[in-house]
Amino acid sequence: MGNMSLSPLGYEAYVKIFDALSHPMRIKIIGILHKKRRYVSELAKLVNMSRPLLYMHLKKLEEADIIDGTYEISESGKTMRFYELKSFDIRLTPEILEELGQGIDVGG
Repeated sequence: MGNMSLSPLGYEAYVKIFDALSHPMRIKIIGILHKKRRYVSELAKLVNMSRPLLYMHLKKLEEADIIDGTYEISESGKTMRFYELKSFDIRLTPEILEELGQGIDVGG
């Protein structure tokens, strides 16, 4: 098999993904964005959350490369931030975790 990697991502990317998926509200946001992209105010109403708290969750999802945020100008001239789900297919097996673990320096 040679140097073929089981995982297309390094362990740092998996850590960000695990962190992003560790909160139920972020999983709910992903479920909502799966249907269609949404602007922040609309998303805040759907999850019944303040925009500052929502932005914290969205930032975690964006850092994990799970969602994408873009600014658009509405017809009225207002700047609106839209979020959409990126396509992903995350594989996780004991073998992948073993491989990822080999890249983690525990020091000492």
